[in-house]
Amino acid sequence: MPDTKNTEAKNVDAAAYTAQGTSRDRVALPAEMFDGTVNLPVMHQAVKAFLANQRQGNASTKTRGEVIGGNQKPWKQKGTGRARQGSIRAPNWVGGGTVFGPRPRKYTEIVPKQVRALARKSAFNARAREGALYIIDAFDYDAPKTSRLQQLLARLELAHRKVLILTDGVKPNVFLSGRNLPLAHVMPFSDVSTYNILWSDVVLIESGALGEAMAPMKEKQHAKVKVVRYVARDTDAPSAHDDAPKSKAKKKKTAVKHKAAAKKAPAKKAAAKKPAAKAAAKKAPAKKAAPKKKGK
Repeated sequence: MPDTKNTEAKNVDAAAYTAQGTSRDRVALPAEMFDGTVNLPVMHQAVKAFLANQRQGNASTKTRGEVIGGNQKPWKQKGTGRARQGSIRAPNWVGGGTVFGPRPRKYTEIVPKQVRALARKSAFNARAREGALYIIDAFDYDAPKTSRLQQLLARLELAHRKVLILTDGVKPNVFLSGRNLPLAHVMPFSDVSTYNILWSDVVLIESGALGEAMAPMKEKQHAKVKVVRYVARDTDAPSAHDDAPKSKAKKKKTAVKHKAAAKKAPAKKAAAKKPAAKAAAKKAPAKKAAPKKKGK
C-alpha cells in the first residue's frame, strides 16, 4: 500500500494580491500549518462524517400495526375457495404495512478533534501544493458591494471557478458581498472545514487570518473588467477541423435531394402520359359497322 502521507521540509509560499486584484510579492506561509502533510484517509474520514452529519434522518414508514384499518377479517376462513387472509393491511396487500422499512434515526459520526485538525491541515497543504491558495492583504469593505468582490475574482481569473474566501474573523460586509455569487463562499477562517476546502477550486485567505497582517498598499482605481456569465466549453468552440464534416454533410444532403427529385420525375412523366392517351382516345372517331346486305 503506497504511503499517503507526504511531507516536505522546504518552506511553502503563496501568491499575494490586494483587495482590488493588484499583484504583490509572494508571501511565506506559516511552517506549522503548511508543512507539506497530505493525509488522504484522514481527509476522506472527515468529509464522510461532515456529509453524514448533514442528514436529518426523517425517512419513516408504517408497519401493519400503524396503518389505519384492517381490523376485520376480509372473509371467512373456509368455504370461499380463496386464500385465507386475516387483515387487508398485511404486507402482501396493496396499501398494507411495510416490512423492515426505514425508521427515523441519527446518522451522526463523531471524529476526534485531532483527526479533524489533521484533515483540515492536509486540505490546506493540498491546495497550497497545487498553487490554488492566494493571500489577500485585507478585506476592508465599508458596505456590502457584490460588484466589488466580483471584480476581484474577475481580475484573478476566478469568475467561473469555485472560490472559498476566508476572512479574518466575522465580516458581514464581505459575507453579504459574496452571498449572491453562486460560485463563491465566504466564511471566517476559524469556521472552515475540510469539506469546504476540498469543495473549492481556489482558496483566498485574508493575511490577518494567518497571524501576520500585510500592510495595505496604495493603488489607483482600476478599470472595470467585463465578466462573461457563460464560458463556452472546448467542445462548443468551432475549429478548423469542423469545416470538413460540415461540407460533407451538405454534399450528402444535396445528393439525397437529387435522388428524391429523380424518383419523382418518372412518376410525373407517367402521370402526363395518361391524360395524353385519354385525349387521343376521345379524338379518334369510332369506326362505323358495315351495312348488312339485303335478301340473298
